[in-house]
Amino acid sequence: MKQLDNIDRQILHLLQLNAKATIKEIATAMGMTTTPVYERIKRMEEAGFIRNYVALLDKAKLGLGLVVFCKTTLKDHSMDALQAFESEVKTFKEVIECYHIAGNFDYLLKIILPDMDAYQRFMVEKLTVLPNIKKVQSSFVMSEVKNATQLHF
Repeated sequence: MKQLDNIDRQILHLLQLNAKATIKEIATAMGMTTTPVYERIKRMEEAGFIRNYVALLDKAKLGLGLVVFCKTTLKDHSMDALQAFESEVKTFKEVIECYHIAGNFDYLLKIILPDMDAYQRFMVEKLTVLPNIKKVQSSFVMSEVKNATQLHF
């Protein structure tokens, strides 16, 4: 599957709105039968358009009230050093997103924790002890204005 047609796009839109929607519910919403909807979803999964199905959780209700964007600069920019940093960051459960970026910093991390004490422990015990860290700058989220997961294409 190389391209998506309008029906595929509608199916993906419905799945983004509710990943728990059944094949029957999607087919009904689209005025189709279940078999072609099932086949299209299966093809899109196999082609990698659909990577996973997830539940979106409420951070505050789970006691995770601190969101931090942490800009990180490394001392060494060799491929081995970058891969070592990325491998290490992938093990940190507090880091939910990590981007290798262009500009004044090398990486942007999105970190979610219960509070400032937990962030301090994370910094002292995990991030800043990595051997290649040169500089870290943290920005703390005061309020969430928009947090979307739906892609528009």
